[in-house]
Amino acid sequence: MLQGIIGKKLGMTEIFSDNGRNEAVSAIDAGPCTVTQVKTVAKDGHNAVQLGFGETKRLNSPQRGHLKGLGQFRHLREFRVSDTEATQVGDKVDVSLFKAGDLVNVTGISKGKGFAGVVKRYHFAGGPKTHGQSDRHRARGSVGAGSSPARVFKGMRMAGHMGNSRVTVRHLEIFEADPARNLLLVKGAVPGAKNGLLLISKSGRGR
Repeated sequence: MLQGIIGKKLGMTEIFSDNGRNEAVSAIDAGPCTVTQVKTVAKDGHNAVQLGFGETKRLNSPQRGHLKGLGQFRHLREFRVSDTEATQVGDKVDVSLFKAGDLVNVTGISKGKGFAGVVKRYHFAGGPKTHGQSDRHRARGSVGAGSSPARVFKGMRMAGHMGNSRVTVRHLEIFEADPARNLLLVKGAVPGAKNGLLLISKSGRGR
């Protein structure tokens, strides 16, 4: 059974719960999505459902063939499922899949920060501010020994490109699901900038 949907981040706001508590929530324009392909173990090696989301004016020839009679979708994303018997190509999926209190995992592309040093990227303390150190305030320290092993190990935390990577935030709570407006309100922050593409799926961990 399908447990996910594609959406677009609208931004963040605050809203009052029934007990008067002020909650920070992320607003997501989720669905409606169309099932564009159903994959099975026998044919594709795994069970999955491909969803289409968003409209586009242009498709290339292979895309037109793949989506023939279904529409013109800007985004196609796949969700793994345990079985595909209840799902058919052309089915519609909307936010009625979720209800308030459900826990979800939200996946998106984080904001790109460009090239960043180790202080900003990994919260290093930097070098000493005195005793003759004039240019090491935001520099990293040693990255390895000299004669042995005489190399820098892979994964060493160093300056480099920060952000613009796939991020999943797990176990966020659904505050409200409104099928009439295709709106999901999720407690807390979700990855990415406004209008960024998001994949929302049930976390599999109940309350």
